Amino acid sequence: MRILVATRIYTPEAGAAAYRLAAMVRALRRAGHDVVVLTTKAPGARQSAAGIRRWPVLRDRTGAVRGYVQYASFDLPLIFRLLAGRRFDAVVAEPPPTTGAAVALAAALRRRPYVYFAADVSSNAAAGIGVNPLVVALLRAAEKRILAGAASVLSISAGVSAAVRELTGGRAKVAEVGTGIDTATFSLQGPAAPAGPVFVYAGTMSEIQGAGVFVDAFLRIMDRVPQARLLMYGQGVELAELQRRAAPAGDRIRFMGVAGGDEIARRLRGAAAGLASVRPARGYDFAFATKAFVSLSCGAPVIYAGVGPLRSLVAENALGHSVDWDAGQVAEAMLAVLAEPVPEPERRRYSAWVAENFSLDAVGERAAAAVTAAAARS
Repeated sequence: MRILVATRIYTPEAGAAAYRLAAMVRALRRAGHDVVVLTTKAPGARQSAAGIRRWPVLRDRTGAVRGYVQYASFDLPLIFRLLAGRRFDAVVAEPPPTTGAAVALAAALRRRPYVYFAADVSSNAAAGIGVNPLVVALLRAAEKRILAGAASVLSISAGVSAAVRELTGGRAKVAEVGTGIDTATFSLQGPAAPAGPVFVYAGTMSEIQGAGVFVDAFLRIMDRVPQARLLMYGQGVELAELQRRAAPAGDRIRFMGVAGGDEIARRLRGAAAGLASVRPARGYDFAFATKAFVSLSCGAPVIYAGVGPLRSLVAENALGHSVDWDAGQVAEAMLAVLAEPVPEPERRRYSAWVAENFSLDAVGERAAAAVTAAAARS
């Protein structure tokens, strides 16, 4: 089969969606399918590579393709890219729903099926962060139609599956493929930064994650542990605000920008703990913060703050500290980690647990199987 993948984010850009789609593409190609990725021109990426077609887009000041104007700079040309290209058997769309709408329109005109990869339900998230109710209503109506019309909706978790079915009244054809991380890149093996009292946050800094809880917590402990450092990797709409709040710490809180997986893995292998969070009541209470798996796979215990399925997973499997989205509780967890550094056997256990339960290769295989099944049915 000839499968197209339409996504605004793809490797080498860092992000759960980029890694997840790359795993799916690898699995499809291993199965003998012809796969072409239609994506954006990304910093540090070649204009084109084997099976990857990049298009220049608008990015916000942090470098992300986020915002309706930025989305449109990818979605509108995407329609014509899909219409003008060779015949295909199916096309896989990655959120946001604007991309889903562009793909649904082009697929209908080409009389081909499309598959939607749902890491979340965007209209729920928009309502959670206080978007105008009229905008939320329009987004919900569009998302409902996109999900219901897909030949298959790939879901990353039971929570997402339930939200998709609720939104569509059970009309969506959901295939739950799970979530995971690249355990080859994020592993115990490889160069490591010097071990020390360093905390690492690597991921998006938006209203949904609420990464500010880690900045606020570190400010509470920094006088008690003068050697401690906090490294914040990534970008997002809260970046400038977090930089302002971190000012009293000077260079003890450093904002490292976007980095590749090898650099993040190197830092985590020597870190006291990795940090992950999902802020309550923002429409993402069912979400997996995959940065927690990244930390654990590199051997670093995780301090998890907030809600979601990871809250119980971390606690039940003794993978670090699981606390409320509260700066005081996070500060206590940071002090506990620094008081009792995790021994090497425990670090190996963390890494093995992720490899056994949340390998991205397995997710890619399940996603590839669901895509080919949907194309065959259609």
